[in-house]
Amino acid sequence: MSFAIMCSGGDAPGMNPAIKKFVDYVYKKGSTPYLIYDGLEGLIDKKIKKATHSDVSGILHNGGTIIRSSRSKRFFEHSYRMQAYYNLKEFGITKLVVLGGDGSFRAMQIFSSEFELNFVGIPSTIDNDIYGTDYCLGVDTALNVIRDALDKIRDTASSFSRAFLVEVMGRDCGYLAIVSSMISGAEVCVVPEVAFEPKELTKRLKDEMQNGRNYILAIVAEGSKKTTEVFNWLQDDIGMETRVSILGHIQRGGNPTVYDRLMAFDFTIIAVDHLLVNNNSNKIAVYKKGEFGLMEIEDVVSNKYQLPKHYLDALNLLD
Repeated sequence: MSFAIMCSGGDAPGMNPAIKKFVDYVYKKGSTPYLIYDGLEGLIDKKIKKATHSDVSGILHNGGTIIRSSRSKRFFEHSYRMQAYYNLKEFGITKLVVLGGDGSFRAMQIFSSEFELNFVGIPSTIDNDIYGTDYCLGVDTALNVIRDALDKIRDTASSFSRAFLVEVMGRDCGYLAIVSSMISGAEVCVVPEVAFEPKELTKRLKDEMQNGRNYILAIVAEGSKKTTEVFNWLQDDIGMETRVSILGHIQRGGNPTVYDRLMAFDFTIIAVDHLLVNNNSNKIAVYKKGEFGLMEIEDVVSNKYQLPKHYLDALNLLD
């Protein structure tokens, strides 16, 4: 029995711990592990290698992914998907673990509907926007990177009596922005899920400024596409000199936190254990209400992740 692991889409801290646990655990179970390099592109181009313990030695603390990743336009074409499938067959690979996000799982849904494929996906995206799971690999590390940046930016904001607008990642999901606002004491948070209505905010902030507030920290999710609008509002309506910091891809990197390493360990164990005893699996590993489980891929990709109500409610509690 041969297993393979691959990464697809954007990288996330925690991928390397998952890759290491995969190789070590598959060997422990008496099976053969393979590494697929460069994601779906590598699967098409047959960049597949039998893994050894030395391949994954000393990688657990590293960010990114040693087997690299990709976004593949070619995979949208049936002929290339067929090529990828026959590459797996050539190596005798019957079990596949995929570290990725929403786009990657949609690709795997199509792939598995066309060919006899046996896989488990592990949600790995700092956006934390996969339906059916409360947590995706990489989120805790990304939040700690953002927290560190916000703490430093607040130091400067308070020293110069300015407003600082910080744009964080998250694609179409405001999870990173809301949680970062809650733990940094931000006064303003703008996310795609909630319309930006500055009227009440303007009144509140101006009242606070009359009572001694001398700086503002505003966090904007990139998916809201409101960075310029919020900047102009802070400058023109609030009347405070404003600086913009776009954190960008630093949020994807860095040593995985303890939590992400633990989650990688558990996600990988449940994926491999399931594949060991099932020959017709099209599942996604999930973590819901403190417990690990598996969901059918159709259920995951056909539904949209919704932010928990208590996070949305938190937007009205910032001050």
